[in-house]
Amino acid sequence: MKILFHHRIASRDGQAVHMDEMIDALRALGHEVILVGPARGGQESEFGSDAGLIATLKRLLPRAIYELLEACYSIPAFFRLYLAFNRHRPDFVYERYNLFMFAGVWLKQLTGAMLVLEVNGPIYEERSQHDGLSMQKFAAWAQGMVWRKVDYVLPVTEVLAGYVRRYGVPGARIQVIPNGINPVRFAEGQVKQNIKAKYGLDRRLVLGFTGFIRGWNALDQVIQFIARDNGQHDLHLLVVGDGPARQDLTRLAEARGIADRLTITGVVARDDVADYVAAFDIALIPGVTEYASPLKLFEYMYLGRAIVAPDMDNIREILCDGESAVLFSPDAEKKDALASAILRLCTDKNLRGIISRGARTAIETRGFTWSRNAMRVLDIVQKHLKDRN
Repeated sequence: MKILFHHRIASRDGQAVHMDEMIDALRALGHEVILVGPARGGQESEFGSDAGLIATLKRLLPRAIYELLEACYSIPAFFRLYLAFNRHRPDFVYERYNLFMFAGVWLKQLTGAMLVLEVNGPIYEERSQHDGLSMQKFAAWAQGMVWRKVDYVLPVTEVLAGYVRRYGVPGARIQVIPNGINPVRFAEGQVKQNIKAKYGLDRRLVLGFTGFIRGWNALDQVIQFIARDNGQHDLHLLVVGDGPARQDLTRLAEARGIADRLTITGVVARDDVADYVAAFDIALIPGVTEYASPLKLFEYMYLGRAIVAPDMDNIREILCDGESAVLFSPDAEKKDALASAILRLCTDKNLRGIISRGARTAIETRGFTWSRNAMRVLDIVQKHLKDRN
């Protein structure tokens, strides 16, 4: 098949990983994928780099002006997409959802093109809560209109599918496709570095985390747990990534006298992530948004790490307590729940083995790979096209 892949991503981060892996999986299955969107850094660009000028404008411009520019961007985006559609005559258009992006819907209305929309989050709700939105009513309308107009919406979790349904999208046009893993990139044979040796952690029990360091990640609770452990289990927190809460985390470790038990690597090249995850004895997801499908989760699972994660609906879609993870209550009133879950794995090596094997097995038996995700998308498209014809 011939596929137009439409996006609005200029950064090299987690969203770019999802896009790159899906494109690679579709191409590996023998399909032609034509990318339509803003110029991006190539695969060789530093992982974690932002969107350059766009990120600067977002910081400097008044919020309402920036939102208006976002909406206006749909005009040149539409012409670019329309020209690509006429040139390539694709079987369908696959679009990654972003707020105020109307180009795909306009193309569908004008040409009748089949349009599949990948949704990774309810961006109107996200931005309202975290960044603030000036054009609230317009943003809510825009999100609902786009979701209702496409042929299929592909949310990454059942929880997120609930958001989509609340905007009036029929259940028959919603297909959940979670994130996944690229077995080639994360195969055990691809682990090149002994990270434990590199950081002098061979004798320590390593608690590991990958990703962007934010306040809601709850890594501060892990620091407090290590401090209370007082060296009993010889713990070390290895944080693979960077973010706005890095300095706060470092200061907390210093204040609790365990600065030597915290390592923050900074941004790591995408192809090196497996090396670092392989060094984890216990892999942590201490905090997560309620609708997310964390990329790190599938990486932890495929590399057979013993996982600690919050007992939330979106996490239970993937993990099973006591089989593929130890789940803890995310209830703020149960402040010791995360620490208790970590301690349970620290003191039970046999349980760590059970969880590790269960996590890896779940990847294989449930098909949490990018290749399988690409096949799911193609099955949806082929059935739709057959029914339409």
